[in-house]
Amino acid sequence: MAHSPEPSYPSGLVWFRRDLRAHDQAALYHALTRCEQVHCAFVFDRGILDALPRADRRVEFIRESLVELDGSLRTLSGHAQSGLIVLHAVASDAIPALASALGVQAVFANHDDEPQALERDSLVRTRLAAAGRAFHTSKDHTLLERSEVLTQAGSPYSVFTPYKNAWLKRIDAFQLKSYPVERHAHRLAARPQPHVQPIPALASLGFAPTGLSRLRLPAGASGARQLFTDFLGRIERYGGTRDFPSVKGPSYLGVHLRFGTISPRLLARTAHQLMLDGNPGAATWLNELIWRDFYFQILHHHPHVAGRSFKPAYDAIQWESGQQADALFDAWCEGRTGYPLVDAAMAQINQTGYMHNRLRMVVASFLVKDLGIDWRRGEAYFATHLNDFDLAANNGGWQWASSSGCDAQPYFRIFNPVSQSEKFDPEGRFIRRYLPQLARLATKALHAPWLAQPLELQEAGIRLGDHYPLPVVEHAAARQRTLERYAVVKAASA
Repeated sequence: MAHSPEPSYPSGLVWFRRDLRAHDQAALYHALTRCEQVHCAFVFDRGILDALPRADRRVEFIRESLVELDGSLRTLSGHAQSGLIVLHAVASDAIPALASALGVQAVFANHDDEPQALERDSLVRTRLAAAGRAFHTSKDHTLLERSEVLTQAGSPYSVFTPYKNAWLKRIDAFQLKSYPVERHAHRLAARPQPHVQPIPALASLGFAPTGLSRLRLPAGASGARQLFTDFLGRIERYGGTRDFPSVKGPSYLGVHLRFGTISPRLLARTAHQLMLDGNPGAATWLNELIWRDFYFQILHHHPHVAGRSFKPAYDAIQWESGQQADALFDAWCEGRTGYPLVDAAMAQINQTGYMHNRLRMVVASFLVKDLGIDWRRGEAYFATHLNDFDLAANNGGWQWASSSGCDAQPYFRIFNPVSQSEKFDPEGRFIRRYLPQLARLATKALHAPWLAQPLELQEAGIRLGDHYPLPVVEHAAARQRTLERYAVVKAASA
C-alpha cells in the first residue's frame, strides 16, 4: 500500500496459512517488495490435522484451493519451476527447517490471533531468531484489527454499536486499498528440485474425500470470485432475505473468508462504496464484516473468552450434566429434538458443513436455554463441523446466544423454537428439505408436529416417536428452568 522499499533481503519465504490467494495478499506483497527472491510455502500442520476426523471438508477445501494457488503463483512468476512448496509436518518445526534449507534471511506471514496460533508463531519466531533470521507478520485477515479501533479512553470496545461507529470513522481508502502483488511477481523464485512436487493428494495426508463438489462449494480464489459476483447481483435485497434459510440470501463466502481465498479488503471496499451509493443491502452486509472485526479484536484483547465467559459472573452458572444431559446433547447433535427447525438445521450442518446464520442462533439458544447445556459443548461441535469455523466468530456467536459474551442477548430473552420456525420458515420449505419424513405434513402442523391432530399425522404417514421424535423438552417449562439457572448472574450483578 505504501511506497515499496528497495529489497533489504537477498531471499525470503512466505508462509501461507489462512490467506490462500496470490492477489492482494499482504505477506506476499511485503516479501516481494523486501526480497530479491521469494519462495512460497504451505504446511499441512500435523499439530492441527492429527486431531481432525479423517473425512474433513475443510482439509479438502484447503487442498483444492492450494492447487489453484500453486497455479496462480506459477502464472504470476512466468516460469514453471516456481509455485508452492507444500509440506505435511508440524509447522513450528517445518518452517524454521525450510527457511534454513532455502537459505532465506526472513520469513513473512500474516497475523493469526488465535491463542494456539500465537503460541506457534512465538515458537517459530524464537527458532528463526536463533538462526539469525527475521519473522515479519502483517494484517491481512481483518480490515481493522487489534488496537486500531479504541475508545477515547484508549480501551477496547465491548459493545458493538459504538465500535461500528468508530470503525466507520476510521476506515478509509488506504485501509481498503489492494496490495499490488502483480507488479513485483517477477521476484518469485524457482523451487529447489526436491520441492518441485504437485500438491499432495488427500490420501497421502491421511484423509478421505468428502464429496465437496456435490455441495456446490467452489474452492480457491476463482470459487470465491464466482460466489461474490453472484452475491453482488442480489446484495441490494440482502437485508430482507438474509434471515430466511430457504431463500438464497447470504453471500456464502464464510469459508472463503476463513481461508483467505478472497481479500476482505475487496469485499469491504465494494460494500462500502455501494453503501455510500445508497444500497441498503450493502450497508447491512458491511455490518456483518464489521461484526467479524469486532469479534477478532475481542479475542485479541480478551483471550480468556476461548475457554471462559467474557462476563466472569456467567461462569457460576450450573449447567446440566450426567447421562440425561449427554442424551439430550446427542439428540441435539443428531437432529432428534422433536423441534423441526432445530433438527433441520442440525441436519444441514451434519450433511453439508454449512448452517444458515439465523439457524445458528436458533440452535445455540435451544441447546443452552432449552436443554440447559454448557455453551462450550455446542461451540466445540460447531468447531468440528462448520466449514467456515473461525474461533473468534464462533466463540462470539455462542457467547452471544448464551448471554455470557460482550454485547450479548439478555439472559431472559429466550428464542421460542416454534415461533422462530413460523417466522423464518413460514412455508416449511427448509424443514421439508432436510426432514423429508415430515414433507407431507400440512404447513400449519409442520412447525410443532406434536400439536397436530391425529388425522393430520395419519394422512402424512407419520407416527410420532417412530418416524419423528416427540419433543425432548417442553419449551415453556425449559424457559422457566433457564430463568432460575441464570438467577446466579442476576444476583451477582445486583
